[in-house]
Amino acid sequence: MRKMKPAIMLLPVIAVGLLLTSFYQQPNSPPPDSLFPYEAAGLSEREAAAHLVSRFSFGARPGELEQIVAKGLEPWFQDQLQGKLDETVINKKLLNYSSLTLSNAQIVQTYPRPAQALAGAIKSGVVKKEDVNKEDRDAYRKVLGKYMTEQGLKPQAELLKELVAQKILRAAYAQNQLHEVMTDFWFNHFNVAASKGGIQQFITSYERDVIRPNVVGGFETLLLATAKSPAMLVYLDNARSSAVQDMNALPQRRASNDRTAKRGLQADSPGVRVIAQPVRKPQQRGLNENYAREVMELHTMGVDGGYTQSDVTAAARILTGWSLNPSIEYKAARNNNINRQLLESRGLVYDDNFLFLPQRHDKQEKTWMGHRFPAGSGHEEGLQLLHLLATHAATANFICKKIAIRFVSDTPPPALVKNMAAVFSKTQGNIASVLLAMVQSPEFWQRGALRQKTKSPFELAISTLRSTDAEVITPYPLYQWISKMGQKMYNYTAPTGFPDRGDYWINTGSLLNRMNFGLALASGRIPGIRVNLLDLNNNHEPESAEAALKIYSHLLLPERNVNETMQRLLPLLGDPAFETAVESAANAVAKGDTANDEEMMMDESNIGMKRKKENKRNSADQGQVRNNNPMLAQVVGIIIGSPEYQRR
Repeated sequence: MRKMKPAIMLLPVIAVGLLLTSFYQQPNSPPPDSLFPYEAAGLSEREAAAHLVSRFSFGARPGELEQIVAKGLEPWFQDQLQGKLDETVINKKLLNYSSLTLSNAQIVQTYPRPAQALAGAIKSGVVKKEDVNKEDRDAYRKVLGKYMTEQGLKPQAELLKELVAQKILRAAYAQNQLHEVMTDFWFNHFNVAASKGGIQQFITSYERDVIRPNVVGGFETLLLATAKSPAMLVYLDNARSSAVQDMNALPQRRASNDRTAKRGLQADSPGVRVIAQPVRKPQQRGLNENYAREVMELHTMGVDGGYTQSDVTAAARILTGWSLNPSIEYKAARNNNINRQLLESRGLVYDDNFLFLPQRHDKQEKTWMGHRFPAGSGHEEGLQLLHLLATHAATANFICKKIAIRFVSDTPPPALVKNMAAVFSKTQGNIASVLLAMVQSPEFWQRGALRQKTKSPFELAISTLRSTDAEVITPYPLYQWISKMGQKMYNYTAPTGFPDRGDYWINTGSLLNRMNFGLALASGRIPGIRVNLLDLNNNHEPESAEAALKIYSHLLLPERNVNETMQRLLPLLGDPAFETAVESAANAVAKGDTANDEEMMMDESNIGMKRKKENKRNSADQGQVRNNNPMLAQVVGIIIGSPEYQRR
């Protein structure tokens, strides 16, 4: 990746250091007698509306606070909980992304893994196996690309590109903002990473069919849906888990002159010691504890949930046989030929993309956290385990604390979490009820809770689009900036998901990147994004940079005391090299992240098709949006990069 040189950074490091210091200055603590409702906390209705929209949307659009106040805070929140507002605008914008409506089986057939595409090309005779490792890989890729086009196949790079685009567009334009925020929250909670081999084809359906429909419903429903999804089954390896085999009963590999000796070395080679190992047969798998551990530690009870390693092993044994329906890998039409009665008579359970295989299930007796699972059971054991996990007291506390961290502060009050957990248990994990209880609590409205959360790079980018009323023509360049700021969407490799705390996102380097992003967007240097800053001010151009700072601080930071922010930002205005610096920074991000994207989205075999370039369209877009004068663009960019704007 091409890195930006210090010379093209937009602001001196010392200035960013001052901003970073001010970022961690906490606002005044709330008075001890702060009580619910928000009036008792000393908040005006507009302040309360600003707080509510900052938590349950990706940011207010111009004029939205007035609309919320006119409608009423409670009715607005109820509408958002129900999620039934008209989405004609966003649905129209998503029509061109064909992969969004495909099933898992259809995606597998249309967007094959590179190795699958290569195997098909070799089988058809289009590509010779001996040509794969030749130096002229460009010619080989060209032949493979032609084969894929003729067969109606598409590279997986395009699949992830459409997934990223729809997430950006939904967050920017959807009316049901709370559902978009909760979709982002639960996907991060039940995280899967596209970078793991064999999973990228399943993520579209995972977010669309598993996460999105269940974001404010029953937690147990969401937990079960994730457990059975191909994305989670592959990501945490439960699809490979089976009852433990007696390894002593397996035949041993012969050491002498074995053609399968490691690395192709002969047993009688000088200095080589070949150790006898069990013969590996494809059908022999073994117990895998990855999902069992993470479903307790990360998805339900938390690391302090009271379970032991023996409980992890017992859970893994209970979940053996929970696997992937192999018909996904073949023609989608084959699903129509499945005889469910025949499957069920043999102990198999077929549920769309999920298949329970009794021959892999551990049928022996098990004990998990004092609960006995008698011998001879099957698929129902897993259902019982997930029910116990979803309804456990530790789960109520863990989930509610995580929700409070997301919507209140990095360190939510224990009393608030306790109250939310009681509602969680009483309603059997109804997420909407938990959210409502949180919003009705005095802790949510305390002035000390205002703007105590730090925007992630994705939240920063989307809130900027919304607050500036920007138009998204081509979403992908924005993804490049989000990645540059430290958040590669759908690609956090650890099952924990991105940490939801300010100290993870904010440091000197990240704050500088955020400032660069704000300046690039405000000056029209992000291709595919159109923004008209004058239009935000009714087409009135401010007389000076100081006047512009005052006007646009109030526009972009509604219901905040911007006097301190203005005093902090005034010295940063007037950079004589502004235009050149913005151009250089924008070009560096585009070139650097494009290269990085190729690495991220191509499989290890590196035979995927290169994604289509959009330079012509981007250039046209860029030429259309450069209508903001440098002074105004600099002022708005610095506001976007300021510590105050990073808070929500």
